[in-house]
Amino acid sequence: MPIYQIVLLSALGFVPSIVWLNFYYREDCHPEPKHLLTKVFLMGIILSPLAILFQLLLIKCGTLSILEKICLPIGFLQPASPEFLLWSAFVEEIVKFYAVRLIILHDPAFDEPIDAMIYMIAAGLGFAAIENVLVVLQTTPDGFSVTINTLILRFIGATLLHALASGLLGYFLAISWFFQNHRRKLLITGIILATMFHFAFNMFILSFEGQIYALIYTTIMLLGIAFLVSILFDRLKSRHTAVPMPRI
Repeated sequence: MPIYQIVLLSALGFVPSIVWLNFYYREDCHPEPKHLLTKVFLMGIILSPLAILFQLLLIKCGTLSILEKICLPIGFLQPASPEFLLWSAFVEEIVKFYAVRLIILHDPAFDEPIDAMIYMIAAGLGFAAIENVLVVLQTTPDGFSVTINTLILRFIGATLLHALASGLLGYFLAISWFFQNHRRKLLITGIILATMFHFAFNMFILSFEGQIYALIYTTIMLLGIAFLVSILFDRLKSRHTAVPMPRI
């Protein structure tokens, strides 16, 4: 494949994430510096290989030929099993959180609770962007129309999933601002809820693969969580604090 085509397809893979990032960026009454938002977005991309690495660590040897030379004795999960999907969802939510923790969590610009949701969503969309690029490159041999249709489905599906799961975790990170004695419990709660939402989405996709029910159930779920995230944004907008972000 020519280099220019790879570049164009890669750029196309970023479109869904950029659209959703612009949408949620408008939720902040005091918009964050775009260069910091970009850094968090890029960190979500940079850390994505770590998620793949940790996900594959627990794959059972002999189940994937590509892993024969690097599989570990500790591996016990079957690919595409519910246990593996749960582990994968957990790893991805942790990686997205660390993208925020490394870049912005203790930056002076991180000065409002609502910022936690905005930056978590940015990290999640960065993670989703690299997934989209890989999917686009994989579907290219099937034709341009297949690639576009796949990207549209990911725009309203997996990309939005990453934004919402990260936003959900971001809310619990935000309210830890007000309940500093319980900040770790709140963070753990956020990670668990984001992981379970992510896991449920993947289970619907796996259980009803190729069926219209997969689209119906995941759409209902995404709309419900999107509505919840919108409410959580409004709750944070109504709260203000001069207390600095607790160290996590």
